[in-house]
Amino acid sequence: MDEKYFEANKKMWNEFAKEHFKTESDYYNVREFLEGKTTLRKFELEDIGNVQGKKLLHLQCHFGLDTLSWEREGAFVTGVDFSDEAIKLAKQLTEQANLKANFIQANIYDLKDALSGEFDIVYTSIGVLCWLNDLKKWAEIIAHFLKSGGIFYVADGHPFLHVFDYDNEENFEVTHNYFHTNEPMEFVSEGSYASQGEKHMEPHKEYEWNHSLSEIINSLINAGLKIQFLKEYPFTAMKGYSFTIENSDGYYEIPKDKVQIPLIFTIKAMK
Repeated sequence: MDEKYFEANKKMWNEFAKEHFKTESDYYNVREFLEGKTTLRKFELEDIGNVQGKKLLHLQCHFGLDTLSWEREGAFVTGVDFSDEAIKLAKQLTEQANLKANFIQANIYDLKDALSGEFDIVYTSIGVLCWLNDLKKWAEIIAHFLKSGGIFYVADGHPFLHVFDYDNEENFEVTHNYFHTNEPMEFVSEGSYASQGEKHMEPHKEYEWNHSLSEIINSLINAGLKIQFLKEYPFTAMKGYSFTIENSDGYYEIPKDKVQIPLIFTIKAMK
């Protein structure tokens, strides 16, 4: 990755971490987590199953809410993120919650230099793949840390959704490539996805890459993993799109009288 893209995105995520950690943030709701509420989604818990006593590696963990929720499910967890601010807050949250998670600040492409050992589960979710420029290397890192017979699981926004104009969602105008390009998409951010359009940061550039489903799946296969399933859902866990409404399960979906498209996908693979 061009260093300027990495540094710009890291700067943004350092700011996001501080904003998202605030107890008054409705999106992340740290207060409810500390009171015992899990941040894991129902489909993730069902897909991955019992993690009691298993070693779990969480890639791109942000400040660790999902990581620590897996610890509460019984796993021995390690979280990794490139944001030093996020990792600092993750360690603080671990102490506040009286848990024992291990958190490491590292770009996952450099993770072999910062972490050793193998894991029963490698996990990543949601809003993660767009920040990675090289899925071949990403999949190789996953395979490196996954023990034989272990599982990898990813949940993320569907790449089909990413082709549309983010600033003009309701018209569904196609403005971005579906397939991966070496040069990233460039955006200017003044606030995070969790702030519901509120501007709370100085404008700065961020860089993202799209990845097709075939690229994601083939990267994992070429790294030696066996795909167990691919699922696509007409709802999302994030209130990030103006055309969605909240359903009875707390997810966000396109109204039933409108054309349905996939909003998230999940993949489970085994080494």
